[in-house]
Amino acid sequence: MKEKLQRFMYGRYGLDSFGKFTIIVSLVLMLLANFVPARLGSVLSLLCWALLIYTYFRMFSRQTYKRACENQAYLAKTAKVRHFFASQKSIMAQRKTHHIYKCPTCKQKIRVPKGKGRIEIRCPKCNTTFIKKS
Repeated sequence: MKEKLQRFMYGRYGLDSFGKFTIIVSLVLMLLANFVPARLGSVLSLLCWALLIYTYFRMFSRQTYKRACENQAYLAKTAKVRHFFASQKSIMAQRKTHHIYKCPTCKQKIRVPKGKGRIEIRCPKCNTTFIKKS
C-alpha cells in the first residue's frame, strides 16, 4: 500500500508550508462555523471546503514550479512574523542559561551567562559600561 501511494505521488507536488497553513485555516473555519449563527456558519463552512479542495489540488498538482512559486510568495509575505516567533523561541530557550539585557544607551541586546553575580557589562556596539546582576 505504501509503495502504491509513493508511485501515485511521484511527480506531484505534495504538502508544503502554504498547504499546512491552508489546512489549519480551514480547520479553524470549520470550528468557527459550529459556533456562529446558521447563515454565517454556512458561508464559513463553504469557505472551509473551498480551502480544503484547493489544498488537495495543490498537493496532487504536477505543476511543481507553479506550486513552488506560490509557496515562496507565501513564505516571503510571512517572513517577518515567522522571524519574530523564531527569535522569541530562541530567547525562551536561552533563559535557562543566560540573562539578556538591553544597553541603556543604544538598546542593543546583550547576552550574559547566569550565576556570575554582579558584573560590569560593556556594550559591544557603543562601549557603554553598566553594572547588572547575572
